[in-house]
Amino acid sequence: MNTIKKFGVICRMIKIEHSVFALPFAYIGAFLAAKGWPGLYTMAVLTVAMVAVRSFAMAFNRYADLNIDRKNPRTQGRPLVTGELSVRFTVGFLIGAAVLFVVACALLNPLCLMLSPVALGMSAFYSYCKRFTYWCHFVLGAVLGLAPVAGWIAVRPVVELPSVLFFCGVTMWVAGFDLLYACQDAAFDRTHGLYSIPARLGIPAALGISTLSHMTAAAFFLLAGWAAGAGWLYFVVAGIIGLILMGEHRLVKADDMSRVDVAFFTMNGVIAVVLFLGVVLDLFLVG
Repeated sequence: MNTIKKFGVICRMIKIEHSVFALPFAYIGAFLAAKGWPGLYTMAVLTVAMVAVRSFAMAFNRYADLNIDRKNPRTQGRPLVTGELSVRFTVGFLIGAAVLFVVACALLNPLCLMLSPVALGMSAFYSYCKRFTYWCHFVLGAVLGLAPVAGWIAVRPVVELPSVLFFCGVTMWVAGFDLLYACQDAAFDRTHGLYSIPARLGIPAALGISTLSHMTAAAFFLLAGWAAGAGWLYFVVAGIIGLILMGEHRLVKADDMSRVDVAFFTMNGVIAVVLFLGVVLDLFLVG
């Protein structure tokens, strides 16, 4: 396999396009902590760290779930299942991504370095949660919820209230859309003894919990803006985000999951980017 093709396969394994979920929140934390532009060095190293840890998390998930993915019709096209990437290569990729992440954290500040094993550990731990807890969706949310905290401490090496509130908001936001996504596998999970809320409580209940999670996320985003001393423009944007989140749930019905990909990727990608733009515009236009 030539280098370009292999790079494309790696990007498919780690779903590189899904970086749009976490990266904007890391930038939100950095911009708010700096109360403006965090500096080119910080932004560059933070970006490397986020891409590395997210790549580690996705590759580890594919590695840990290989036997499950082989049985699930929805996941049988993944590169590890098809043999486009070997297990040996994936293990090497995991080691490389982990080392790159730790090095990037060390280049930021001592607190980032000290917490880097925690981030890697949580990223790996999530992949096993579906084997023993129905709360796996919220564990995934907490892993991505580290993004705004990471951005904050990259600039100010101390965990403060705005970053904690953003952590809570992202946790509930991700859990909400992961519940939507998990509805596609409810029957498979139930049959194979895997733990998920859709498999345990049924799709209608999962959709209701997803809606409640997103309502809670919208509230946390408003509270985080208040704690960070944001201006009126941020709250307008955060309010719009709340409306988008509610609109997302009109796309998915218990008896019609055909538009889950639209709800999962398109709208949630928009949410992350729009909220980041709201933070930037508020900082530089409203001050």
